[in-house]
Amino acid sequence: MKISVIGAGNVGATCAQALAQRDFVNEVVLLDIKEGIAEGKALDMCQRAPIDGYSTMVKGVTNNYEATENSAVVIITSGIPRKPGMSRDDLISTNAKIVKSVTEASVAASPDAKIIVVANPLDVMTYTAFLAAKKKPNEVMGMAGILDISRYKAFIGMELGVSVKEIQALLLGGHGDTMVPLPRFTSVAGIPVTSLIDESRLTAIVERTKKGGGELVKLMGTSAWYAPGTAAAQMAEAIVKNENRIFPVAAWLTGEYGQNDVFLGVPVQLGKNGIEKIVEVKLNDDEQALLNTSSEHVKAVMKVLDDMAIFS
Repeated sequence: MKISVIGAGNVGATCAQALAQRDFVNEVVLLDIKEGIAEGKALDMCQRAPIDGYSTMVKGVTNNYEATENSAVVIITSGIPRKPGMSRDDLISTNAKIVKSVTEASVAASPDAKIIVVANPLDVMTYTAFLAAKKKPNEVMGMAGILDISRYKAFIGMELGVSVKEIQALLLGGHGDTMVPLPRFTSVAGIPVTSLIDESRLTAIVERTKKGGGELVKLMGTSAWYAPGTAAAQMAEAIVKNENRIFPVAAWLTGEYGQNDVFLGVPVQLGKNGIEKIVEVKLNDDEQALLNTSSEHVKAVMKVLDDMAIFS
């Protein structure tokens, strides 16, 4: 069993390491376009294996998609971060061309692979991969919700001084300012979070979650990698091991939650076929309105890609 990670930057390398440490596949292939980067990082991970005690082999390659053949899952982390002076449209154009190219090459090598996208802007890059892959909607998904929920749980745990293991939470929508955390579906050891944290503090936590990526960029000058990389590995594990776990991911909606033809974060059941089922929960009017706004925002960004006619 093989999983391939495309892009050996911070996120891709962290994802490959997380996959290796989880020790549920025989091989992880780490691919990058820069000569020696993937090979060096993979060798370092192999040398770590005797210390941590995992058997998964990590292989680094430079732009060699033959090495990724017959992967069960392909995780796409390729792309560039937004730079000073770069418009949103510039970022979309640049990364869409990258994601299109690596998706087509990955699917040619592994036609049965499930595709997990981590590249930014997340929702529209997942849409890009979906168009490029020409696969069923359940086989292409974006990693965002697991990361966003993890941040949400971390902030709640910090606020209460409790283990994050006790926290259950749910959020919906796009990745970013229009995501929709749902305090009504958030609990700590079964206790509603609204009984433990007052409304003003909970609102502040929700807002911090929405801007969680930006907070890290301000601190480090670059985007996060530990949590995103590990989140993608967790998704891959659920698929390969057919765990049927319920995670929030960016999924193609065709009427669910009143949304159509959009990649939006919703809870899904992940198993051997990828997205086995989209899980719908009943939203109140305020929650539905927020989700509608998020969907409109994502569709607007998707239209930017459509108007570029990259796939014409």
